[in-house]
Amino acid sequence: MTKTITPAQAHAASEATGPPVAPPGQTGGPRGHGFGTAPVFLASISTILGAVMFLRFGYAVGHVGLLGAFAIILLGHLVTVPTALAIAEIATNRRVEGGGEYFIISRSFGATIGGAIGISLYLSQAISVAFYMIAFAEAARPLQPWIEQMSGMAFDPRMASVPGLVTLLALVLYRGADLGVKALWVVAGVLTVSLALFFLGSPVNGTNEELSLLATVEPSHRFMLVFAIVFPAFTGMTAGVGLSGDLARPRKSIPLGILSATLAGMVIYILIVLKLSASAPPEALASDQLIMSKIALWWPIIPLGLACATVSSAIGSVLVAPRTLQALAADKITPFPRVNSFLARGAGAANEPRNATVVTGLLALVTVAAGSVDFVARIISMFFMVTYGALCAISFLEHVAASPGYRPSFRSKAWVSLFGALVCLLLMFQMDLVYALLSIVLMAAIYRAIRYSRGGRSDDVASLFHGVMTQVTRNLHVKLQKSALGGRGHDWRPSIIMVNGRTFERTAPLQFFSWLSYRHGFGTYLHFIRGQLDPVTFRQSREILARLVEVTKDRPNGIYLDTMVSPSMRTALAQCLQVPGVAGMDNNTILFEFSRHDGAEVVGEVEEGCLLAAAARMNSLVLRHGDHFFGDRRAIHVWLTWHDYENVNLMILLSYILLGHPDWRHAEISVFAAYPQVEEPERRKKLKEMILSGRIPVTEKNIEIIPTDDRVDFNRLVEARSSAADLTVFGFTDERLREKGSELFLRQPALRETLFVSAQQQILIE
Repeated sequence: MTKTITPAQAHAASEATGPPVAPPGQTGGPRGHGFGTAPVFLASISTILGAVMFLRFGYAVGHVGLLGAFAIILLGHLVTVPTALAIAEIATNRRVEGGGEYFIISRSFGATIGGAIGISLYLSQAISVAFYMIAFAEAARPLQPWIEQMSGMAFDPRMASVPGLVTLLALVLYRGADLGVKALWVVAGVLTVSLALFFLGSPVNGTNEELSLLATVEPSHRFMLVFAIVFPAFTGMTAGVGLSGDLARPRKSIPLGILSATLAGMVIYILIVLKLSASAPPEALASDQLIMSKIALWWPIIPLGLACATVSSAIGSVLVAPRTLQALAADKITPFPRVNSFLARGAGAANEPRNATVVTGLLALVTVAAGSVDFVARIISMFFMVTYGALCAISFLEHVAASPGYRPSFRSKAWVSLFGALVCLLLMFQMDLVYALLSIVLMAAIYRAIRYSRGGRSDDVASLFHGVMTQVTRNLHVKLQKSALGGRGHDWRPSIIMVNGRTFERTAPLQFFSWLSYRHGFGTYLHFIRGQLDPVTFRQSREILARLVEVTKDRPNGIYLDTMVSPSMRTALAQCLQVPGVAGMDNNTILFEFSRHDGAEVVGEVEEGCLLAAAARMNSLVLRHGDHFFGDRRAIHVWLTWHDYENVNLMILLSYILLGHPDWRHAEISVFAAYPQVEEPERRKKLKEMILSGRIPVTEKNIEIIPTDDRVDFNRLVEARSSAADLTVFGFTDERLREKGSELFLRQPALRETLFVSAQQQILIE
């Protein structure tokens, strides 16, 4: 329900104190008018004191009583005051371009979410035009006998609202935005005289001399229904926001103008309900829409004031709604380029949205045909609740994000904005559950349609959410480090780091890494670039990072991607083994990989990396992969030997982490324990105890204990049982790696994908 005279082309915001700029594609002088605070105040107060004040405040007092009317005013301002504070804050941080509230929301939440809310906002603004013209028809009630005599037909409010709307649209199309500002002073003067004569009026016949706080008509409407009908009276405070581009000092004028109008409106409303309660019985208040005219000192001033207020508010809505639609089209919200071009097109040096005005006028004409003030008011209330809740949420999130670039000259409080957002959400469902659900479904459908029209792409995580996530992550990292949860064995979870220069040559390592990091773990993947860090290699690293993000964006995982420029793999590993993990806990595991087709130098590099990781007390995983690419992902075989006492828990836990990924949901873990024959009875007993205690979460039927005495016998056992397994897991120690060298990772060549595990930390399974 705002009024604006700014162009509707939505741009990146400039500083609010900066000079006005011309719309794109236009040249010449500045578009701004250099207004002061007065137009902001007048635009807001003339919309606040509008049709609902004249037509529905008597109804409210009649149905909920004086005390209930006070509660409605208080509840309404629990929404509008935080919203006014939020708008004042946001508008003094940036120049609000065409589209007003839509500009703020879309530049904070992103074009997809902003577009869904913006379309709802536009509909409410366009419907507001009809709402005010329906109310304008009520001002013609005193002329009903004359109209019936002249026309020979029974009076219908649409006899006044439809011609009035057509005339208004013609004037706006012909005169443009200048009409709105010139009308403000006239409207403000008439409203002042109307209210003065109303307060000077006398009680009507039948009024109780004693003021009653609870007297209501019987039967009375429920409180939230009355509130939904009256709520549009409080929404006019945003009328001055659209003037941002035309103010000499917006950082001063916007907060002062809209807040003073909001507070003045609240005081006037309190005085009005007091006067109504003291001047007419509940029955008269509830049944007579123009009861104020019977109380006023000179009755014609009330219809005249109603006519001026409704025409002024309708002008404001018919100016701002097309500009919101023009801004939406400029952001290419609809999937039809020709429609966007048609609606975004402006006329003249001021970029007047004539095409958007015609569309808005047609929508308003259709709505006028409904003819019911209460019905239209309930629709408007719901859409504005969504918009105001979004504005409060933006202010709250800006406080949480704590961005150095957010420097408004006027500041609200974070808790006030959060309170306003929550109140909006709560009141939506309290006012009308059906309308609330329908509005949410409608916006969800619009959101999906916009996202679909953009090819599934979404910019919802705009800079605002990026700042919030950065701030929350920063705090969580500090708290997680202080809690030192990563050092407790039974709370262990993998925080894996991988440095690999062969990212785009093979897919198995990154895929395996994403499986381990899907739910229970977290991964940091660094693409290795050999060389010295200089402008060329740095630019190359940024290009590769963008490519990495694009490749992995559709994979569900918990991987953080980056690049590492270093002279050698050893220096790269030495650097990454010492850096803190980005998940809020230290990296505890490193993953290496090589293909069965790689040469000895690659396997040797893996061997060197494992020994370096052991020096840093970090668990090592070595993935040997080939052409099978994990097969059907149904069989994981874990081999325990007399060398693996320290690795058992990590091997089992990693296998279960794999089963947590949807790709492995049908897999089964089989454990094979191969021990010397002399140790077999003791090991069998120990394994059963571990199974019963839950330390090995594998059923006994899936564990096979095999006595073996020599390496040849062991190799045959493995080949016979696991040659068809999709993943086979072995353990190793750094001592045996030093003894056997890289040959340790080349054993069992007949197996498919193979994982070698070395645990350097205590890991408990309880």
